[in-house]
Amino acid sequence: MNTASVNWTVPEENASPLSMLPMLGKEFRRRAVLLTAIFTAVSLLALGIGMLLPKRYTSSTTILVEERNIIAPLMEGRAVATSVVDRASILREVAFSRRVMDEILKTGGWMESNPTALEQDKLIEKIIGRTRVTNPRANLIEIAYSDSDAERAYQVTKRFAELVIQESLSTKERESREAYAFIDSQVKQYHDKLTEAEADLERFRNTNPDARPGTDADVNARIGELRRIVESGRMELIDLRSQEAALQSQLSGESEITMVQTRAGQFRARLAELQSQRDQLLLTYTEQHPDVVRVQHQLRDLEEELRREEAQPRKAASAGALDGSAAAFNPLYGELKSKLAEASRRSAATAARIASAESMLAGELGRSNRIAASESTLAELTRDYEVNRDLYQDLLKRRENARVSMNLDAEQRGLSFRIQEPAAMPLRPSGLRVMHVAGAGLLLAVLIPLGVLLAIIKLDPRVRSIQQIEKDAGLPVLGTMPAYLTGRRRRQAMRRYALAASLLLAVPLVYGLTYTLKLVEVL
Repeated sequence: MNTASVNWTVPEENASPLSMLPMLGKEFRRRAVLLTAIFTAVSLLALGIGMLLPKRYTSSTTILVEERNIIAPLMEGRAVATSVVDRASILREVAFSRRVMDEILKTGGWMESNPTALEQDKLIEKIIGRTRVTNPRANLIEIAYSDSDAERAYQVTKRFAELVIQESLSTKERESREAYAFIDSQVKQYHDKLTEAEADLERFRNTNPDARPGTDADVNARIGELRRIVESGRMELIDLRSQEAALQSQLSGESEITMVQTRAGQFRARLAELQSQRDQLLLTYTEQHPDVVRVQHQLRDLEEELRREEAQPRKAASAGALDGSAAAFNPLYGELKSKLAEASRRSAATAARIASAESMLAGELGRSNRIAASESTLAELTRDYEVNRDLYQDLLKRRENARVSMNLDAEQRGLSFRIQEPAAMPLRPSGLRVMHVAGAGLLLAVLIPLGVLLAIIKLDPRVRSIQQIEKDAGLPVLGTMPAYLTGRRRRQAMRRYALAASLLLAVPLVYGLTYTLKLVEVL
């Protein structure tokens, strides 16, 4: 017999999932009833929870906010239209107002049980929690409401849309009307202020006739004109007084009475003048020149007149006559005296005109001083009047614009709301449904028994495999002896397997029956 030693190494324990399958199968057969009972209980419990979950039906409606229409470009600058700015938050405030929520309570039938004020507040809080108001796009408003009753969800959503549109339009109309009333009151106030400013300005102008627009310029022009008159009058007066002095000196050298020559003497004097004129012309022209010929004709005529005068018999001269001459008034003296009188008259008139102009100039200067003194008061009164007038005219335009805006909102021609997608009756519940809960329950029902088996294998210290004995004892296992089942134990095992199978089959049967009842709308 060979007694040679054999080298043997302890095999390492293979902890892979495949190596654990035989142990899982043994433990499942040993505890089949417990594990299938856990599976069945978890599955049916999940199905029951899914069946007991309240159904949630959601109905939604979409409101289109029409900001641009055919009226907008026609009334641009004359009416103010409401713009779509954060319309969802505005509609949320409108939708959850007390007036709207009271109508919703009536529509949903919650008021039939006559709830108290506290119960109404609780119901309103629940309704608000189940209502969602969103703004998918700039001009679209979506209202969604969820309820356990599909009919009530539909009616409440529909009523929400109607009330929101009604309240929004009434709010716009009320805002336009209040804006018009406010601007109209301001127009009346500024009309009274403008009337008062006009009265103050009129009273000031009546008490100060010079305090009128443009009077200052007229006075300055008048002062300049009077100054020019005074200066020119003074220059003219100086000239006239110089003429008067010259005439006075000439008059003092003339005698009032002078000797007047006879007619023949006058002719001789005239002949001498013409002869001298002819001699001057002949120095320049010939005897055929028209001027020379004219002078020759005048000389011949005077010579003829002189001969006729000398041929007439002479009359006796007066006692004062001497050498063909007679005493008479000096015409030069009379002319100088006349000119002196005219110069004196003109000088006196000019002096009077200067005095009058100086008096008027003093009056205009005093008037200018009064205008300058009242200018600040007039400027303040005029400024108040112009400010009130401008504000009054601006408010008049704004009142007319507000009137047009109010009429547009009253006739719903400006910013309008239209139901783009009406509320519909929800046919299927939303959120978690029975199939979702049941599917999750089946997955959990499989994972729990599997987790129990793994925990038993990992935590129970009993030996379940050859590898575990070889690892713990350090000796090889030469063979194994299977367990022998008696007839009684075999029958007990069959009963356990039958019970486990029935528990296992109960799950699909219950699930199938539930699905069938839902198809025929019994559940």
